[in-house]
Amino acid sequence: MPELPEVETTRRGIEPAVRGQVIRSILVREPRLRWRVPRELPEEAAGQRLRELRRRAKYLLFDLERGTMILHLGMSGSLRLMPCSIAPALHDHVDIVLDSGLCVRFNDPRRFGSLLWTTEDPLQHPLLRSLAPEPLSKEFNGAYLARAAAGRSVAIKQLIMNGQIVVGVGNIYASEALFRAGINPRRSAKRIKRAEFDALVKSIKAVLRSAIRAGGTTLRDYVNAEGAPGYFRQKLYVYERTRDPCRVCKTPIKHFVQGQRSTYFCPKCQR
Repeated sequence: MPELPEVETTRRGIEPAVRGQVIRSILVREPRLRWRVPRELPEEAAGQRLRELRRRAKYLLFDLERGTMILHLGMSGSLRLMPCSIAPALHDHVDIVLDSGLCVRFNDPRRFGSLLWTTEDPLQHPLLRSLAPEPLSKEFNGAYLARAAAGRSVAIKQLIMNGQIVVGVGNIYASEALFRAGINPRRSAKRIKRAEFDALVKSIKAVLRSAIRAGGTTLRDYVNAEGAPGYFRQKLYVYERTRDPCRVCKTPIKHFVQGQRSTYFCPKCQR
């Protein structure tokens, strides 16, 4: 699944080309995504200028003059910026056609993504209004995470992947951040010391920023707005490196299933 760095990489790749453009039309080839694409969307959006492309958690917000398109990439979705003249491929479900002659093309083989429409404040949409702080914001800090963890016996990795605690810290980046912070993913959240929370928040921010600079992580399906893979995989310390030597201490990386998700860690570096 595209995680926060992949979504932010997509936003940064597309935003300069779409900001200020007028939407000529929206072509919906397959409306049956996770939720059906609203029937009124093409008519509502046509002729409107795209003021801004924002991100909230893993959602992309296409702010128009009189409404907002809310897009989620789902499990395998991607957005590509290309000339409208290029013939659509299999699973190219939606085109956002711009006056410039370019289009933003939404491809989603599994159809778990979504494209919704609202004329209200998009941050108050039912999918967004209860979201936790952004991991790269000042609001997300060691003191905040320590308060959120107080009295909770849940494993620390599951805590930081909880979207009601902090958004966008998916499985890959949770594993990598815990490694950088030297914290065993099995440890109970209430047993983590305050200084460790500070280190963990710092590591989460560093991992996410590094992944964004590298264009995200390609494990299976993800490509960026130009169709290129992300290169952060080359910098992974533990994720999907079972039995490989730790890049720091040479101890073999271990793997176990935690909360139905694969977890990777170094038994020596992470305590």
